[in-house]
Amino acid sequence: MGPPVLHVPHHPVRFVTAASLFDGHDAAINIMRRLLQSQGAEVIHLGHDRSVADVVAAAISEDVQGVAISSYQGGHLEYFAYLREQLNVHGGSHIRIYGGGGGVIIPAEISELASIGVRIFSPEEGQSLGLAAMINELIRECDVDLTEDKPSWEGLRAGCVADLARMITLIENSPDDDLVARLRTDDPPRVPVLGITGTGGSGKSSLTDELIRRFRRHGEDKVRIAVLAVDPTRRRGGGALLGDRIRMNSIDPDVVFFRSLAMRDAGSGLPPGINDMVKSCAAAGYDLVIIETPGMGQADTSIVGHCDVALYVMTPEFGAPSQLEKIDMLDFADVVAINKSERRGADDARRDVARQVLRNRGDFAATWEQMPVFLTSAAHFADAGVDRLAIDLIMRLTEHGLDALPMPTLQTHKAPQHVVIPRGSERHLAQISAAVRAYHDETAEQIDRVRDWTALRSAAVQLTEASQDTAAQAANTLAEDVQSLLAPGVLKQLDEWPTTRARYEADELTYPIRGRDVQAPLKRRTQSDSEISRVSLPPDDEPGAILRFLRDENLPGYFPYTAGVFPLKRTGESPARMFAGEGDPAHTNARFHLLSAGQPAVRLSTAFDSVTLYGRDPARQPDIYGKVGTSGVSVATLVDMKQVYAGFDLCAPNTSVSMTINGPAPAILAMYFNTAIDAQLDSFATQHGRSPDAVEAAEISRHTLSVLRGTVQADILKEDQGQNTCLFSTEFSLRCMADIQQWFIDHEVRNFYSVSISGYHIAEAGANPISQLAFTLANGFTYVEAYLARGMQVDDFAPNLSFFFSNGMDIEYTVIGRVARRIWALAMRDVYEADSRSQQLKYHIQTSGRSLHAQEMDFNDIRTTLQALCAFYDNANSLHTNAYDEAVTTPTAESVRRALAIQMIIDSEWGLLLNENSLQGSFIVQELTDLVEQAVLAEFDRMADRGGVLGAMETGYQRGKIQDESMRYEHGKHDGSIPIVGVNTFLNPGPSRVTDQPQSLARGTETQRQSQLDRLVAFQQEHAVDAQRELAHLKQVALTGGNVFAALMSAVRHCSLGQITEAFFEVGGQYRRSV
Repeated sequence: MGPPVLHVPHHPVRFVTAASLFDGHDAAINIMRRLLQSQGAEVIHLGHDRSVADVVAAAISEDVQGVAISSYQGGHLEYFAYLREQLNVHGGSHIRIYGGGGGVIIPAEISELASIGVRIFSPEEGQSLGLAAMINELIRECDVDLTEDKPSWEGLRAGCVADLARMITLIENSPDDDLVARLRTDDPPRVPVLGITGTGGSGKSSLTDELIRRFRRHGEDKVRIAVLAVDPTRRRGGGALLGDRIRMNSIDPDVVFFRSLAMRDAGSGLPPGINDMVKSCAAAGYDLVIIETPGMGQADTSIVGHCDVALYVMTPEFGAPSQLEKIDMLDFADVVAINKSERRGADDARRDVARQVLRNRGDFAATWEQMPVFLTSAAHFADAGVDRLAIDLIMRLTEHGLDALPMPTLQTHKAPQHVVIPRGSERHLAQISAAVRAYHDETAEQIDRVRDWTALRSAAVQLTEASQDTAAQAANTLAEDVQSLLAPGVLKQLDEWPTTRARYEADELTYPIRGRDVQAPLKRRTQSDSEISRVSLPPDDEPGAILRFLRDENLPGYFPYTAGVFPLKRTGESPARMFAGEGDPAHTNARFHLLSAGQPAVRLSTAFDSVTLYGRDPARQPDIYGKVGTSGVSVATLVDMKQVYAGFDLCAPNTSVSMTINGPAPAILAMYFNTAIDAQLDSFATQHGRSPDAVEAAEISRHTLSVLRGTVQADILKEDQGQNTCLFSTEFSLRCMADIQQWFIDHEVRNFYSVSISGYHIAEAGANPISQLAFTLANGFTYVEAYLARGMQVDDFAPNLSFFFSNGMDIEYTVIGRVARRIWALAMRDVYEADSRSQQLKYHIQTSGRSLHAQEMDFNDIRTTLQALCAFYDNANSLHTNAYDEAVTTPTAESVRRALAIQMIIDSEWGLLLNENSLQGSFIVQELTDLVEQAVLAEFDRMADRGGVLGAMETGYQRGKIQDESMRYEHGKHDGSIPIVGVNTFLNPGPSRVTDQPQSLARGTETQRQSQLDRLVAFQQEHAVDAQRELAHLKQVALTGGNVFAALMSAVRHCSLGQITEAFFEVGGQYRRSV
């Protein structure tokens, strides 16, 4: 049976696609929007974390037939119901709503949403229909002619957004309509038009957004701005990605009208009705129209005839200066912006471009410095070059009738711009690759020489015994020559091996840990009375084999730490973590106490709800309210944080706390540290019957910080590449991370990790195991370079770095920890000259969320068990096992106990774990280790060629690769080429588990949500005066280059999380999404 016949649209079909509010899981919706485009739709993709207000504003102004929303973070009932309601209120009752959320949206909820006109696709439907056919249903149902419902002329003249949007649709689809003719004969006030054009990838959309931000600020939102952004239509298929709106952070539907246009069949860079569209914006009362063209070539000047002021945007990389003579827009542009001016050669580019403009204008009385050529960096918050450009444009637009904008002045206070990676260090990943390869080359060379040296010495002995003294002397001479070629330390390693073997064949091992000797047994007995070695040794003492072992692997606890960073596993503390995060703080606290009861170690792993993950406060707004306390705990204030960990001794040596938080990590971490310090201060007061004095309080704080164990995720690079809980500009977020680390150094915080560099979320977004490992390690080395650039010493910060990987079902997961440890150790020693503690990579494993399937959920525990085994075998430092029902809900108490039991059974009952280096000596493990390592190094080289991690991010390299790998997996899952038992093979002939609602769906309850709102209001009222003082101080510190985290340690005592986030938006800039 062939593929289904797909419906080909008869009318232009337009869709808005997005991930719902506080939802960074945009891999699925990216796949869907690509399929929509391939089937002929014009897609306005909004990206992740989009509120109902965002979606409605886009759907109305873009005049679409449908919206498609993914929702994986809970709160979907409230979100979709509110979306339907608001579309109806704003004139979009005809707009169809489609959604999906994997197994998170259960059948009963799908039916409930269907009753209000929301179509949700279940995993079973996706599986049975196939992705292409599923998307084709959307295309077929939305293939309607919108122009049958004409806009109101009166509504247009009154400034109604829906009528303006429909008028533009009418101009596009029915240019001969009577209303369009009326528009042409009407005489609305003429408005100035700013045309923005330039080369593809020059950052026009980002620059447009920054200019609008400044126009709004200078005009105090009294100037209404209309933006017409044009993107090309794909000749094959007729679809289009209208990708400019996603870049906009400054558009407010009350002030800025934004419409994305596809070129369709236009031969030039603009649609044929562009002048009529400008007139319609003028008729609707807008004061300024901005036209942004698609990326253009050297000879395209189509914008010139349609604007009053033409801005040409380019980058410093235009080739030889002679290429400038071929760019027609340098003849016609009123102003030129050389964007991305942080790149090498920007100053020279400005000089060359300005000279060309001077020659083109023939104004030889002027100098090139006087030409309107500006260096800008729209990606940098509060860029002074964009300020200067905005001032120039306002002056020119004023000459064309824009009289509502006051003349701005340059701000005196600028957000400090920090160089993350200094120029010249962009190729550090290639340097690391070269160092690792050189080490292995040296290993192979040294093995050959050791074997030659051994053979020559053996021959000399045999010749001496045979009375062949001359030959023996020659052999000894050759042996000495070869010995001189051995690397320093090789003979010492070989000489020490017999002693090492004897130590490990003894009954006990004594080894140092942070300056103290630890004694531990080396043998364990089975029920069959077999004696099992905790650490097995290579059976062959041949020098070459031993040298290969020592250099490639070595015993656990010894460089290059391939087998683990500690000689033996810590007794009395398994790697298991107790995971909780649901409802309000009191509920999560109770779950923590339940899971940790009777355990020798308390390792609390905390999940936060999506409202907290995005740094916002709980609110009654339905698309926020539905997510409060769902899929994690709601924490908005210091009071909440104290309740989460109430009853635990956070300073106990057997207690550690992990917090899964990224964008608002600095504020959440400051809350946690204050929680721990206040608990110790309270303990002192209880013990002594008085509060500590200032000296005592300072000592208590110092001691608390020195002994706290745990980690905060905080890794903003992987968020940009994968999951997208980014809040602030990348530059500001990286600065905050460095501020945290500097504060750790200053306050001697040595046992708490300042960042958990995460591959888990990269894998969850769709990356395969090699990409997960390569991107994660590369991010880690980027932090190393960034912190070195801040003036920190490597051995002061490297011990505060930890890693976090996912374990899936692929074979490469068997060795990702081994490969990570070896690459890290070699790079830290040979490239960064770090000490042994800094060379030791510690990592946490979480079993794969992607392998939790809504179909046959009971099978999920089987997959989780196998993935947990991988972590134990590879000596992961800690482990979190997902609950089987996380495919559809926040885990219940019963499912979390089962997940924890998986670890406990493996740790205490699985016999092979009596041995702690069971992977060593396996041929396939050795082969896999080398194979995966080489693949990672090759990926390092590819990123180095793109300017390192940050340069690759700028071009979307990592995100694109992750999305491609995600698409490959999804296709394999749907066509069966990737067998998944219970999902696409060995299907249950009866009803699947997901068909019947699980016994317990864990969602934030009405009581829990309301209690959070009540506590937030009480906290903000109590601290209203102090909060304003602290927020002002926080912003001042951020603007003047102080340590933001130091200011946060005080601010969180009086400010809520949402208040802090809004303050940072003002001084650090908001994250700019990308497709």
